[in-house]
Amino acid sequence: MRTLLVLLTVLLLAGGVQGDLQPQTEEPEIFVISVDSTNLRFSPSQVTITEGDTVRFFWSGQALPHNAVEANGVFDSGEPARAVDYAYTFERGSNGTYDFVCEPHASAGMVGQITVEPAPPLVEEEAEEQEEPEDTPFLSGSATLLSMFLAWAFVSRRHGNG
Repeated sequence: MRTLLVLLTVLLLAGGVQGDLQPQTEEPEIFVISVDSTNLRFSPSQVTITEGDTVRFFWSGQALPHNAVEANGVFDSGEPARAVDYAYTFERGSNGTYDFVCEPHASAGMVGQITVEPAPPLVEEEAEEQEEPEDTPFLSGSATLLSMFLAWAFVSRRHGNG
C-alpha cells in the first residue's frame, strides 16, 4: 500500500511540473510630469524612459489651464485645463525623441522632451515560448501514463501474489 501511495504522489507531482518557466521581465515604469510652481514650466521638463514605459501628465488646481501636445501629434492631453490626468504608453518600436508643448504657453517656454530608449530584445523569450508548449504537455502526459502504468502493474502483481 505504501508503494501505491508513493506512485500516486509521483503522479500528482508529474502533473504539477508545468509551472511558468518563462524568465521574468522588468516591469514598465510610470513617469509623472506636472506643472511647477512658476505655472509656466513642466516638471521635469525632460525625461528619459524605455519602450513600454508610460508618461503621465498630472496637475490640478492650477491658476492657468495647461495641456501637453507632442509636436508630431503622437500624444495630446486635450484642451488646456486647470486639472489634467493623461497618460501615454510608448510601445515597442517607438524609441526616439518627442518634443511637447503646452499650447497656450509655448511662446513662454513651456516645453518638454521625452527620450525613449529601445527596450531589450525579446528574441530569447520568444524562442523559449515556442519550445515550451510543445515539450511540456508531452513530458507531463508521458510521466502521467508511466505513473499510471506502474501503479497498475504494482496493483496487478500484488493481487496476483496475494
